[in-house]
Amino acid sequence: MTLEEKIKSLKTPLKSPQGDNPYDLKQTLIQNHNQIKPFIHNTPVLTSQLLNEKAGCNLFFKCENFQKMGAFKMRGAANAILSLSEEERQRGVVTHSSGNFAQAVSLAAQKLGVRAYIVIPENAPQVKKDGVRTYDGEIIECESTPQAREATANSIKEEKGATFLHPSNQDEVIYGNSTAAMELLEKQPNLDVIVTPVGGGGLIAGTALAAHYFSNNCKVIGGEPKNADDAFRSKQSGKIEYNSTVNTIADGLRTHLGDRNFPIIQTYVDKIIRVEEVEIIEAMQLIWERMKIIVEPSSAVALAAVLKHKEEFATKNVGIILSGGNVDVKNLPFG
Repeated sequence: MTLEEKIKSLKTPLKSPQGDNPYDLKQTLIQNHNQIKPFIHNTPVLTSQLLNEKAGCNLFFKCENFQKMGAFKMRGAANAILSLSEEERQRGVVTHSSGNFAQAVSLAAQKLGVRAYIVIPENAPQVKKDGVRTYDGEIIECESTPQAREATANSIKEEKGATFLHPSNQDEVIYGNSTAAMELLEKQPNLDVIVTPVGGGGLIAGTALAAHYFSNNCKVIGGEPKNADDAFRSKQSGKIEYNSTVNTIADGLRTHLGDRNFPIIQTYVDKIIRVEEVEIIEAMQLIWERMKIIVEPSSAVALAAVLKHKEEFATKNVGIILSGGNVDVKNLPFG
């Protein structure tokens, strides 16, 4: 089976812009990028000479911490809702999340006049609940277990007829996420590698598709907390692995891969680099102090991976996707 056939086997593809429905994922990604452009920022790409010297390579940071609602999740959420039929939009959307995707779905739905039902664990931080309400998301609280979240979301789906949106394991979300790397490659077409954080797999899968279709042999590498290394183990074993514990400061990376994104990761991602908690904190502090921008711990994992394996990236042009900047500034891991 060729690479194209592996990806094609994931799902019947979206129609091409020409409407004749050939299988052309590259055209689908371009189409999806065009449709979400009015709803997202084309975020800046920043550099730092000091960090270049420290890493021993040329770093190009795609700053999704400057994205609407503060994270790349806006891209996938907007694309997923825009891909719905008018009838589906009228019935609303539902997701379960206590983090960035909850806010992304709420904001995208608000912009498109769609009702958003957001299932959130009752013990989620109040600041995150407030963020969802800011964008008019309708919060439904549940017990703090994966089973309760899924059961509550399914109940709303059945009762309201709302369409369920998955934060990372849905084709339209993955395609929307790919647009960050597409924009990065437009500005820096000579990248040798792009490094992203790995959590649920939606960002790195989208990045891998973008690199395959829009670059000249650019590799994709993931950075992952060693304390939540399911993606590393999944790539080694060839099947989706799970974490028994997720004791990491990178709270956005505590989820696991899914059956939609894992085949893409297996096919197109070169490797996953695991990093220690202290390495994540040090990388986060470096970005704050040297680049003067706010990033959350999950974003810093990609830089931590580069700094841990300097020899692998030496003298190369390295893109890093800073996934988001939604952090509690009153509770930082450094003084």
